[in-house]
Amino acid sequence: MSPHDVSDPAGLGVLDAAALLRDRALSAVELLDACVRRIGERNGGEPSFDGGPAAVNAWVRLYPGDARRQARDADERRAREPSAPQLCGIPVGLKDLYAVAGLPLTASSRMLDGNIAKQDSVAWERLRANGMVLAGHTHTHEFAAGGTADQVGNPWAPDRTAGGSSAGSAAAIAAGMVPAALGTDTCGSLRIPAALSGVSAFKPTHGRIPVGGVLPLAPSLDHCGPMARSLADCAALLTVLAAGGAEPDPVMPPPAPLGVLPQEASPAGKPLAGVTVAVTDRPADVGIEPDVADGLERARRACAELGATVVELPAAADIPGVDFDQILLPEAAYAHARYAGAEHAYRPSVREFVQRSRDFPAVGDYLAAQEERARVTAGWDAWFAANGVDVLLEPTCPTTAPLRGEGYEPGHPAGPGDPFIRLTSTWNATGFPVAALPAGLGARTGLPVGISLIAARGAEAPLLQIGIDLQEHALPPLGTAPAR
Repeated sequence: MSPHDVSDPAGLGVLDAAALLRDRALSAVELLDACVRRIGERNGGEPSFDGGPAAVNAWVRLYPGDARRQARDADERRAREPSAPQLCGIPVGLKDLYAVAGLPLTASSRMLDGNIAKQDSVAWERLRANGMVLAGHTHTHEFAAGGTADQVGNPWAPDRTAGGSSAGSAAAIAAGMVPAALGTDTCGSLRIPAALSGVSAFKPTHGRIPVGGVLPLAPSLDHCGPMARSLADCAALLTVLAAGGAEPDPVMPPPAPLGVLPQEASPAGKPLAGVTVAVTDRPADVGIEPDVADGLERARRACAELGATVVELPAAADIPGVDFDQILLPEAAYAHARYAGAEHAYRPSVREFVQRSRDFPAVGDYLAAQEERARVTAGWDAWFAANGVDVLLEPTCPTTAPLRGEGYEPGHPAGPGDPFIRLTSTWNATGFPVAALPAGLGARTGLPVGISLIAARGAEAPLLQIGIDLQEHALPPLGTAPAR
């Protein structure tokens, strides 16, 4: 869509909408009204706990009154401040883990019925200060403890999962309900729904965006991050989310200064000249669907055509699954200790996950796993440096979106054994930044496939430039899923 096309503002991305708001060709109220209409058309009814089989059901709660007041405030701010923030007036969805003072915060769980946040999460505080408009809270897999969130339907095929745990955020963007949303990522929960729903997401270096005021799953693995239709839109959001500084990290050193993030592509021609892109044996070791393999090959060819040097290398050592479990599960047990005695309120698979987490009490095993994590992270640091690699290219998720319906059933615990996280969880352990973007629709399934670009810690700016160039010149965003 052209930045001057306002026939349906709900179809605008973040940067296009921001340009129109800046030029006073569109008001924040008009933009919000368009998004509200689109939600009414495509959500599949009012937000619900379980979601109907044909419904997208991206939202757990909508805040139309508050949103309209915020949109009016944004218009007034733009009228009196010629240099109002870039994102002033842009609607956004927040995963139902982000606290907003005075509003419910429930992690899409009956466990937290009636819970009201007392203060803003750091991320929302930063977005609010820049004038963004909160449309509502989006559904998560309950407490972010899984990869399906089966109460949410995929806008490309509502009988399929939108991924998880940030399913509602991805579905809201894919359906064109809002241009931007926030998710969280502990084992892949930004990137997996982005891949399965055909949108873009960015997992920054661990600690880059503070997790204060966000309901935790496993704090030393948890990341906050933006989701949008394009990586350039994600860059605009990340600029604001990171502007107040990183948070102290007890496990890893603080990320390097962020610098100025790109929001537009390099000139056409060979924009990736001088960039080294690596592919490894990791996808073959995991096993990927043919449509996913095709998407990876499209991305690989595109990198080469845009001037990058593409090299094949054996991967560095990954963190053993048992060590990842020894980090994830004790931290989850600590986060859920406050709910002891009320386990009946969890969905069955989440109840199993929480129970299993309580079977990992050994402090020595946890510390040993963190030491192994440090060794693996150092190994990947050395791998990037020794091979002169700028980015590693791989599929985001081994599969396209499977049928929804069983993710909360007994025998489907999150974390260990989840096939969705076989490629993504590595980058939570290392804390490396990852750009996730669509690589087209599968020829066999007609469903989105996604690829990821991974860089060393602190390299968000060059990583985003490479991703934006690849998306602008070769792998364009999929746009809004067809209305159903």
